[in-house]
Amino acid sequence: MKKYSNTVIQGFARVIRLEELELTILRRLYGHGIIGARHAHIESVVRGMPKHLKGEAMKAVKELIKDGFIIPKPTGYGTQIALNPNRITEIRKLIGES
Repeated sequence: MKKYSNTVIQGFARVIRLEELELTILRRLYGHGIIGARHAHIESVVRGMPKHLKGEAMKAVKELIKDGFIIPKPTGYGTQIALNPNRITEIRKLIGES
């Protein structure tokens, strides 16, 4: 029973960290004006994050794509991403820009 409760607590902390990373990524893209037709390479968005969080940051980007906040654009040299212009008002509320 004790092992199970530790796993739940660690899982909960991981969910909180993922949400913080998602907000950080949204803020970074919004701050640089990466909205709609203006794209950024996925690696450049994760650049600057601590090394131990880069894997989780990539997961956060994938979650944001799945949730529709980020639009992926496949290219010959990698995936480019941008904020979804149809959800920009919701994104502004999430990051506290409204």
